[in-house]
Amino acid sequence: MSPNPSTIPRVSGCLAIIAAAAVGACGGAESTSNALMTPQSVSAPSDRLKVPTPVSAPTVEPAPAPAPTTVTAMVPAVDKAKIPKGSVGYSSELLAPTTQQPMYTDIGAFRTVCEFSHMAFDDPIVYPGQPGRSHLHAFFGNTGVDANSTAASIAGSGNSTCRGGTANRTAYWAPAIIDTRDGTPVKPESLIIYYKTGYRGILPAAVQPMPAGLRMIAGDSNASAPTAGGIAIFNCLAPATGEGPKTVELPTTCPTGNTIWATVSFPQCWDGVHLDSPDHKSHMAYPINGGCPATHPVPFPEVTLNFAYTVTDAAALARWRLASDNYDSSIPAGYSLHADWFNGWKPQIMEAFIRNCDQASRDCFAHLLGNGQMLLGVGA
Repeated sequence: MSPNPSTIPRVSGCLAIIAAAAVGACGGAESTSNALMTPQSVSAPSDRLKVPTPVSAPTVEPAPAPAPTTVTAMVPAVDKAKIPKGSVGYSSELLAPTTQQPMYTDIGAFRTVCEFSHMAFDDPIVYPGQPGRSHLHAFFGNTGVDANSTAASIAGSGNSTCRGGTANRTAYWAPAIIDTRDGTPVKPESLIIYYKTGYRGILPAAVQPMPAGLRMIAGDSNASAPTAGGIAIFNCLAPATGEGPKTVELPTTCPTGNTIWATVSFPQCWDGVHLDSPDHKSHMAYPINGGCPATHPVPFPEVTLNFAYTVTDAAALARWRLASDNYDSSIPAGYSLHADWFNGWKPQIMEAFIRNCDQASRDCFAHLLGNGQMLLGVGA
């Protein structure tokens, strides 16, 4: 795709409420048949923080994935023939000079936007090298992600559906939403990502860039009751205000024209050594007592993923369930909300927004790098 700004399409719908919503937010196995199918198994914040000495990128290899646990499946049936197509993405970096400056604030904030890329029964973090092993996921960012993706392939290949093009090949994914009437996967409109600082007692100046190859999971794919701590929630947002009620379950009422956000907040404290761990979580931790625990001393910006779905048929919401909702359908949907993040940022781009936006306590909106450059592309 051409990086000429005049040729970059704008998108409508939920992206029109990003600015308003941002203000409100601040201060699986697959068969070869196209028939309706059901996967047979799935895997079972205050004291001032001392700024740590920056660490160099780790040289250790990520820990291997554990052997999968098989359980009786109650996940929603999926009609493979109705899996929606996504964006082909951008094949080049989309950057441009700008005189616009970030806004001074009490937190550091960088946001970006990605279009929906594709859906697949894959998870390269939990089930690496096992295509079709996972429940159905919706992927954003790197268009080439599949079960065989590695840190090298994500960082060095594939188009990107994100603002900035291949400057950000990070892979983001979450369980697909399924309309249980006929197994239709619901097409998401976009993903809005926050990289912010100044929360939970961690000083903005303390945060560090994420190392190449880091991967993280937040939320609980096995949950059948609300997750504590507000890590995974839903919002029904009005387009005029970008605000609306929050729930721990997938909303069954939200007016047509509103946008449902499935929001997942990631841990921001790293152990400084491992890019992954056997459970894909223990190398990361959430802040406690106003800072990072001694076992995980390296603070990152807080990453929050907001998966956006425009409500076109309010009556359909009562039929929606997550592809990972592996529990009785009489229990409210959405408790298994979780998300995955696999680093694919170009290091110099991430270093720019962390230094000039997050560490500097400036609001860079959804396009500024704070160094005289801005990202072009989706919704710009």
